[in-house]
Amino acid sequence: MPTPGSGRGFLWLGLVLSSVCVALGSETQANSTTDALNILLIIVDDLRPSLGCYGDKLVRSPNIDQLASHSLLFQNAFAQQAVCAPSRVSFLTGRRPDTTRLHNFNSYWRVHAGNFSTIPQYFKENGYVTMSVGKVFHPGITSNHTDDSPYSWSFPPYHPSSEKYENTKTCRGPDGELHANLLCPVDVVDVPEGTLPDKQSTEQAIQLLEKMKTSASPFFLAVGYHKPHIPFRYPKEFQKLYPLENITLAPDSEVPDGLPPVAYNPWMDIRQREDVQALNISVPYGPIPVEFQRKIRQSYFASVSYLDTQVGRLLSALDDLQLANSTIVAFTSDHGWALGEHGEWAKYSNFDVATHVPLMFYVPGRTASLPEAGEKLFPYLDPFDSASELMEPGRQSMDLVELVSLFPTLAGLAGLQVPPRCPVPSFHVELCREGKNLLKHFRFRDLEEDPYLPGNPRELIAYSQYPRPADFPQWNSDKPNLKDIKIMGYSIRTIDYRYTVWVGFNPDEFLANFSDIHAGELYFVDSDPLQDHNMYNDSQGGDLFQLLMP
Repeated sequence: MPTPGSGRGFLWLGLVLSSVCVALGSETQANSTTDALNILLIIVDDLRPSLGCYGDKLVRSPNIDQLASHSLLFQNAFAQQAVCAPSRVSFLTGRRPDTTRLHNFNSYWRVHAGNFSTIPQYFKENGYVTMSVGKVFHPGITSNHTDDSPYSWSFPPYHPSSEKYENTKTCRGPDGELHANLLCPVDVVDVPEGTLPDKQSTEQAIQLLEKMKTSASPFFLAVGYHKPHIPFRYPKEFQKLYPLENITLAPDSEVPDGLPPVAYNPWMDIRQREDVQALNISVPYGPIPVEFQRKIRQSYFASVSYLDTQVGRLLSALDDLQLANSTIVAFTSDHGWALGEHGEWAKYSNFDVATHVPLMFYVPGRTASLPEAGEKLFPYLDPFDSASELMEPGRQSMDLVELVSLFPTLAGLAGLQVPPRCPVPSFHVELCREGKNLLKHFRFRDLEEDPYLPGNPRELIAYSQYPRPADFPQWNSDKPNLKDIKIMGYSIRTIDYRYTVWVGFNPDEFLANFSDIHAGELYFVDSDPLQDHNMYNDSQGGDLFQLLMP
């Protein structure tokens, strides 16, 4: 599909905008607060809660922090599997990975599991114009090579043309040559097409917002940003925000003594980068040299600040177009990323650093007052402005929540009927949800509370899982093909502990055998927040886990 960045790209944009007009008909009245609320869903790739609004004192993220100041922010939100495609398919369908039957990158849920509805599909069927920009669904077979079109979107999704250079030799090394590196700060004018994917996505999203401003139909716009996903390819000026002398190492940078080998991921993807290969690091445990650890952390944080500028420009445009008073903004990530914790440099695990994600919702007139005429809720903030003060989140919830709750919560916030809870099994049911409805956190008196939401915080549980091909780390431990999955790690996170059992798994039948326990982990949050001291062997083992599984 042609994309902007070439003459054909602008032709594509013209065709898209024309199709919007067709979809909307000839009416041109502007949205108002009495109309259905629009949805702007921002999905970030590999973003852990390393943000000012989550208490990180180093990372400069003023625009996301500003969004948080007008939002309800969930401090304890967790992904259901810490890898891109399974997580995205899970929260976009409202089903857990065992239901979507997607644990890797090699199947399409509508073919291999069930014809499950998605969030954008549900909004589309309820009269919304649905649009996708950037990485929303994971590209490839997991979304049928079409980003789930035409089911989910009103017209073909947009992918930035410069995306194809992400993993090519565009990183200038100390030798002056171009490399395919992990660390890739660039001079934007020198890269192919003179731009970067997230910049293009922001520009495209703003153009779509401009067109939708005059529409009579509500819109659902999903914008997926690539950074801080590896490689860390970002404008080099953002390095200046993070001098290496200010970068600390992870507080628990060693592999814990009691960590079962099956729980460890050997971060094979970064080992494929030229600059990491040059370090000749041993497999599977490393370690990475200390100075290079600092550089990885520096580039991750710089990528987050670069991302923040793109979010800031997008939200500022929402303001300028006077859409902030009629648009719900949801902001989240598909999963986290370990920055040296437990000696790991990737997602691919059940630890908090891999599953803990930012999650916040701005709801006009609910989480913040409606802006007055001429007032801006989201003025662009420059992360290089040292005078800018850290903004506190507007409202916060400490309850544990799951990304699988995104579907019912967005539907409820928009005033649509919340899909029913899924029966067990639910492969034959097209529209249902396995996540709890989070509407009670918004204190809506005009909406019924979800009867499944418990009142006791100790009853709240977040579930995640991760597959492994073997008991010990090997070349495909991070991303095993379905046929190679022999073990599944099922994890429970409560306010008190994280409890994980690694059990036998039959990939042909998609069945876990909880009587075949390979290893276990138990970490107590209060005394061991970094999850370094495994107490499993002092506990009751796997019997307790079976009692707690949904």
